Amino acid sequence: MEHTTEQAEAIQYLTFTLDDEVFALDIGKVREVLDYTTVTKVPQTPDFMRGVINLRGNVVPVVDMRLKFAINATENTVNTCIIIVEVAVDGEVTILGAMADSVQEVLDLEPDQIEPPPRIGTKMRTDFISGMGKRDEQFIMILDIDRIFSGEELAAVQGENIAAAANE
Repeated sequence: MEHTTEQAEAIQYLTFTLDDEVFALDIGKVREVLDYTTVTKVPQTPDFMRGVINLRGNVVPVVDMRLKFAINATENTVNTCIIIVEVAVDGEVTILGAMADSVQEVLDLEPDQIEPPPRIGTKMRTDFISGMGKRDEQFIMILDIDRIFSGEELAAVQGENIAAAANE
């Protein structure tokens, strides 16, 4: 199937909730969605780092997206899930689990349904929001998963420099 159309095509996003907000990730970054499972805590890691899970023999770090975005910690419910994503930082691809309150759906958004991210002063980082999707009257924050975590944070999550990260 060749795409010769000039128009920008709709992109598929996986939507999920944190608190009452809806967020979206490019489906190309999502490997799978797991039911919440026991997460093993790793000492001296950042607060948002909930620990690690065993995913078919691989150790996968799990981050609490609520804590990362300074929303109160996730209360685990029957809907709590872990979205397994691929994050690229400095050319390295890391597999991460992102805890979400619930996964909603896969959504097609056309380019004209996406507005640029809001510009909010200088104190708040919004560079990890790639846009604001609009569906009906609801805004959906589209995340650039590669920009949410810094290289240092991912190094801490991957277990290298854990001591260095703890001393900062």
